[in-house]
Amino acid sequence: MVEIKTPISDDVIKNLHVGDAVEISGYILCGRDAVLPKVISMIENGTVGSLGIDLKGQVVFHTAVSVAGVGPTSSNKLEIESSIEPLSKAGVKLHLGKGEIHSETIKALEEHNSVYAIIPPVTALLGSKTSEIKVLAFPELGMEALHLIKVDKYPAIIGAVHGRSIYEK
Repeated sequence: MVEIKTPISDDVIKNLHVGDAVEISGYILCGRDAVLPKVISMIENGTVGSLGIDLKGQVVFHTAVSVAGVGPTSSNKLEIESSIEPLSKAGVKLHLGKGEIHSETIKALEEHNSVYAIIPPVTALLGSKTSEIKVLAFPELGMEALHLIKVDKYPAIIGAVHGRSIYEK
């Protein structure tokens, strides 16, 4: 088991391999198809700093946050997968979700020394490993707003890193 603490350094990513089991601890961002395009717009227009966090070394979990807890959504939804490259370029080191992503996205992860990890849909387990929840932006989106959560030992499996994917046939 590889223990990863946020923020994540380039050296941590360098030492990961497809199929590695990891546990993620620290603060991570939560966003999915409704909010990630808005974050990309903020990066493009230079206002992302107004969120009060640094994207460098950050984790983005493809999820909504509700009273039912958090659980991964499909990372290959257009609005989510198209956010992976610009977020990686902006410094995000780990994208957390579920499902197969496209080869172009895997190449973009490699180019920006970022990684994609798969988290099993285990909402009850993740709820017990989440200790803080804060809405950072876009509260009008409700559970799909951009959230910052504090986690302790979130389990995941590295799904794509260094140009390779766990889904390769």
